[in-house]
Amino acid sequence: MRRHQFLLIIIPCSVVVVASGVVSTLVLVDAAKDKTTDGAEVEPAPDPEPKQKYFSRLTGLPVAGREALNSPATCMMIENSPQARPQSGLRNAGVVYEATAEGGITRFLAVYQEGDLAELMGPVRSVRLYYAEWAKAYNCAIAHVGGADDALSLVRGAGWRDADQFFNSGAYWRASDRYAPHNVYTNAERMIALNASKGWTSSEFTGLPRAIGGVLPTRSEVSGTAANIKISSALYNVNYAYDAASNSYLRSHESGGAHMDRDASGTLTQNAPKVVVAMMVEEVTRAGGYYTNVVTTGAGVAHIFQNGEYVEASWKKSSVDSELEFYDSAGAPVVLIPGQVWISAVQKNRSVTWQ
Repeated sequence: MRRHQFLLIIIPCSVVVVASGVVSTLVLVDAAKDKTTDGAEVEPAPDPEPKQKYFSRLTGLPVAGREALNSPATCMMIENSPQARPQSGLRNAGVVYEATAEGGITRFLAVYQEGDLAELMGPVRSVRLYYAEWAKAYNCAIAHVGGADDALSLVRGAGWRDADQFFNSGAYWRASDRYAPHNVYTNAERMIALNASKGWTSSEFTGLPRAIGGVLPTRSEVSGTAANIKISSALYNVNYAYDAASNSYLRSHESGGAHMDRDASGTLTQNAPKVVVAMMVEEVTRAGGYYTNVVTTGAGVAHIFQNGEYVEASWKKSSVDSELEFYDSAGAPVVLIPGQVWISAVQKNRSVTWQ
């Protein structure tokens, strides 16, 4: 009878026996250390380092890499008259500022970084002084179509990035489905090209504090699931309804219903910022007696809504160059959740209510 020899391989938690025609060999694999067959130790491969995460200074949302942190910012004037609705690109902005421009009609300053720019944005309208003063801290290109004399004198000066359509017509076009002056539009491709052609390749700013990297958002025990902001009249007064499923605030006008945004394909989506801010401001009549200007520097009362909660707060802006800041009733900076922030500037004699 032929005698079989065996190769016995012992592996942690298992034994394998294989028929063989050679002398039996025993190979042990140490569970703690790797060894070669002759017993020499082998250094284990190091664990891969965790991939570094980066978050947008504008939105607090993840971005692709470090280079995206200082990507060029664009601050765009978008109108809000009924003829301009639905607007395009508002829901893509990281921060939106809202204030009256003239005759109680509100207008928006939408702030984007390069990765947020939409395939369709507008209608683009003229700039006012206070929008430019809010924009300055973002080191952004200011996209607009002309503007008030005091605003133009400011943005055409040294240290500003003036992207006026009057001098950069190739970056904009007039849509055929709207009539002037409600038909000036642009898109990501044109704005990115304009920034590059001007050498505006980066923007440095701090941004609002965000609940990222283990930092917790400011919380409150006061309910804030609905807010009504009386800006001027029913066409421009705003209602917000908290949607728990998306943790956002569905935006509507008192007259006109849901405030929709239209993308390049024609799809309509309701504007729904993650954070809503109503900051109480003073307005002063500017030279000429027709326009009023919002006083952007100084301090005042602010009402903040996030996570279905109301946060009693205050705002502060030390100078035109300074960033806007918010503090809670204890004097600590308000930490906002990631996502879009919509800031409405409301005259002190008007009301903001919530429940």
